[in-house]
Order: sequence, then C-alpha cells, then structure tokens
Amino acid sequence: MQTMAAEGGGKETNEIKTQFTTREGVYKLLTHSEYSRPNRVPFNSQGSNPVKVSFVNVNDQSGNGDRICFNVGRELYFYIYKGVRKAADLSKPIDKRIYKGTQPTCHDFNPLTATADSVSLLVGFSAGQVQLIDPIKKETSKLFNEERLIDKSRVTCVRWVPGSESLFLVAHSSGSMYLYNVENTCGTTPPNYQLLKQGENYAVHTCKSKSARNPLLRWTVGEGALNEFAFSPDGKFLACASQDGFLRVFGFDAAELHGTMKSYFGGLLCVCWSPDGQYIVAGGEDDLVTVWSFSDCRVIARGHGHKSWVSVVAFDHCTTSVEDSDLPAEFSGSDEEYHEQTNFGVGRDRANSAQSRLSKRNSTDGRPVSVTYRFGSVGQDTQMCLWDLTEDILFPHLPLSRTRTHTNVMSATSSPAAGTVTAATTTAAAASSGTNGSNTGSTSGNNSGNTTNSLPATLPRSNSLPHSNPQGDSTFIATGVSKFATLSLHDSRKDRHEKDHKRNHSMGHINSKSSDKLNQLSSSRTAKADAAKTLGTTLCPRMEEVPLLEPLVCKKIAHERLTVLIFLEDCLVTACQEGFVCTWARPGKVGLLSSQSHTATPPRGTVV
Repeated sequence: MQTMAAEGGGKETNEIKTQFTTREGVYKLLTHSEYSRPNRVPFNSQGSNPVKVSFVNVNDQSGNGDRICFNVGRELYFYIYKGVRKAADLSKPIDKRIYKGTQPTCHDFNPLTATADSVSLLVGFSAGQVQLIDPIKKETSKLFNEERLIDKSRVTCVRWVPGSESLFLVAHSSGSMYLYNVENTCGTTPPNYQLLKQGENYAVHTCKSKSARNPLLRWTVGEGALNEFAFSPDGKFLACASQDGFLRVFGFDAAELHGTMKSYFGGLLCVCWSPDGQYIVAGGEDDLVTVWSFSDCRVIARGHGHKSWVSVVAFDHCTTSVEDSDLPAEFSGSDEEYHEQTNFGVGRDRANSAQSRLSKRNSTDGRPVSVTYRFGSVGQDTQMCLWDLTEDILFPHLPLSRTRTHTNVMSATSSPAAGTVTAATTTAAAASSGTNGSNTGSTSGNNSGNTTNSLPATLPRSNSLPHSNPQGDSTFIATGVSKFATLSLHDSRKDRHEKDHKRNHSMGHINSKSSDKLNQLSSSRTAKADAAKTLGTTLCPRMEEVPLLEPLVCKKIAHERLTVLIFLEDCLVTACQEGFVCTWARPGKVGLLSSQSHTATPPRGTVV
C-alpha cells in the first residue's frame, strides 16, 4: 500500500510525480497531451476562481469526437480533446473568449444536443450571470440573470438536468439554487416567489408570474454557500454539499429531503455518486473523504490521506468492478497477473450492471459477488488520492469467504492513548472515554465475535486491510485511528486543529468579494455550534465509530492546488490552479499517443 508516509520528506516532498502504480498497472502522465493557455505560461492564480474542466462527445464519424472546455482566470477555452491518441495542438482552439468585469466559475455541456456542428454550453460567472453559448458556431444565444435580479452572488455550480434539452440548475454562494428553462426569459423585475415546500433547513419556492419566466423554482438550502451539487445516475435525486458542512440528498421532482450527513468539521466542498447510485462521497475542509450509503442514510466510512481541503471527488466507472465469487475479491500477485485475472480494462460494462449485481450480492440464492468501488480525490495540498471501497466495508454484517473475526487489536506502535480493545467494547464506552478505541457493532449491526482470534499473517492487498496490522477487523483498522490522532475527539484539540488548519491553508475556492467572505465567516461560526450537537450521532459519527480508509495511492502531482479530477475510459484528467490540464493514461493505453510535439502559436481570442 502507498500512503502519505511513502512520499517521504525533504526534497521528495516537492517532487512532482509523473506516474503511479495500482493493482491494475501503471498510470503515466502524457506530457504531450497537456492542455493550457496557448502560450503555456503558468497563470497567476491569486484571487481567481478555480480552474474547471468539462467534456462532451459530439459523436462524429472520425473517432475523435471528444471536446474539452476549461476556464483560466477571465479566459474560456474550447478545444478538440485528443487524449491518449494524439498530442494537443494548443495553437488551434475552436473557440476562445476573454471576459471583462467578471470571471467564468463553472460550465457544463448538454450531451443530448451535442453534434459535430453544434454544442450547448452553460457557463456560470463570478457576478451571478449564466451564459448559454455554442463554441462551435461561436454564438452566444442567451444570458440569464443578466441584470442580477435573481441572485447577485457567485455561481458555484451549473448542471443540465439529466435527460432534458432545456432545463438546467444553477447554485450560488448565497446558498440558493435556481431551476431555469432555456426557452423562458428572466423578466425585467425581481421575481416574486410562493412557498411550494419546506423542510428542515431548506425551502422550495415557485416563481409567481402571469407569463412563463425564469426561474421556475428557487431552492434555499442550508446556511452559507452551496458549493456543489450532483444528480444521481438516474437523475431522480440531487446531492448538495454546503458550506455549513451538511450533505443533503433530495428527491428532485418531489423536492423532498431523503437524508443528511454532517462533515467532521468545516464546510463540504465537493460531492459525487457511485455509478449505481448506491453511495455518495463528499469531501471538504476536514481533509477527509466521507462515504455515505444512500439506502441506509448513514456514513459507512471515512478516508484520510489529504493534508488540506479536498476540492474534488469522483468515482472511476471503468475500474469499479462487480465480480462473481469464483474470481478472487482481492489479489496478492504481480500487477500483470492481477490485470490478466480480473481484466480491469473492461470495467465500464460491469459498472453499468453494478446495481443489478449488487442486489444479487444481497440475495441468498445467488452466488456471492465481490464488489470494489474505485474513487479518487484531489485537494489543495496538490495531491491526488485513489481509494478502493471494498466489500468488507460495504457489507460488514455478511459472512465473507475468508475466516475473519470481529475483533480489533490496537497496534503496539500506536499513540500512547491506544490499547488492546476487543469486540466487546461498545461504541458508548469508547465515546465516553474519549479514547481512540475501536467499534464494529455500530457498523456491522451485531456484536458477535467476542472470541479473540487472529487473521492470517498475510492479507490480500486492500486499502481497508493494510499489511501493517495483521491482527485486525475486516470492518475497521484500529491503527488508522491512532494515525489520525490529530483529529481527536476532545473538543479542545479539534478546535485547535481547525484554527491551525484554516490559518495554514489557502481559501482558494472563496471569491475575493467581501460579501462572499462574510458569508463564509458567518457559516463557519454556525458550523462550529452545529458540530458540538451532531458529533457522535448518525449525522456525524465519531472517528472510531466507522472504518477509516487509507488511500491506495497518494501522490503530489502539481505545484498549485488541484481543482479537477475526471475519469475517462482510457485516461484520467486532472487540472491545477496554474491552468494546466493533464492527461494520465490508464495501464496499457500509453502507447496510443503519437510523439508529435506541441505548437505554441497563440491564437487571437474573442473579447466578450
């Protein structure tokens, strides 16, 4: 296993990694497939909005149908994306726009309407407007919230509603979301609203008007900024990550709250769904990635690997796998042997059928199914982490193929507070003592296994079963808690850690405008008060109450904070605040790239 410690210290700390190895093989950075501003000069990112990347496939007959859009400062670029096939030609953007008085903050393509001759691209801005453009035809068709009568705050997230050619949803740093129809105007007066539905810390209003106008709906969610939202794969549910630290999941059409989760501390900045819609991962200012079960409405695991705020989380639909029991759940051989045996390269089909096969995993008459979800995260610490969410975390209450016990043994090399704890130790006892003890009853639903037995000395490789602890529980690794002692359950330590953390790391996602900063400070005070109430509840379990994952891979891959992580079929894409968009070839895909070099003649851009 490769963890934070593997990065070492001194000179190694600042070394940028250009490749990394997982069980399916070696991922390599393709230097010839780097996208940026045409002059390739690093962007001065101070005070600017995060670099974001959007993709769309226009389904042309040439086999080169991918298109990429990214924003850098006041600039917006639209290129043909050649990925692992050919080197990037930065001298020929299809479209380039430079904006005055405002900056693009986010964007999204509509995959339903995309053709080789036309694409519909939504762009959100720091002053609150939303623009609909066609970068192929070089047209600007509409501008929404032009007079800022609907919302004056920064656009934080914009998405087309899945399955719709005309509806889109926009979130703002005010904490509001608005549903728009591209066919409607925004009117010349501020909208009048009527309450449609209200619940705990959220409300939905309709727009009262004699004629059809935007917005169709206004959602007010939580306290402070709404940093990101994500639709479920079937488009029926909406997950919202807010600055007040809450994840809220809504039924989108009915506007009903399905479930909530609270960060360990600080705001939540990012959120994503598993390919089958069964799990949600969120990241934020607590440096953690938190895995939440949609069906059980509870936290099932946390991951610790980042040293600063987590800015993006994303599932890898190609590597997420569902295997029948006659294939090994985990493999201890070489990378090549593992690749041959499990055939990770064709994970897309498995991901698409994951939901039906997961139901088979829970049935009693079908053969058991081994499940592994792969997801990734990038953060302001310039590091990328990859995580495996395995069946011992997902199904701790079900019997596994190997002999395992529900006994936790703290490592002798752990912190002084650590001790030997058996499965008979309850959550309440661990919580009341404030010790970094272990608990399986709260996650597995049973307290069986009071007999102390040992696992085999050699365990299959898994981020949830590190080699360093040969005596441990399949649902929780006690050594992970001792390593995470900086996030103690004592309030005084937690508060001190939070203060140090916020003093030592940049607030890169916050706009320079004072109104946004005031909103952040106000929500921070509210979040501290809420944290004391929710810690130890199902909204926010204590650290020892849920499994603590360690990253499969954790690598420094940039000099500036990372803002993008996207998994594609033959590569993954990252971007940093300097404005460089990098392509990492999946194992076996690196040979597809030709050796042609960049050309760097800057084109003339359109000033908008």
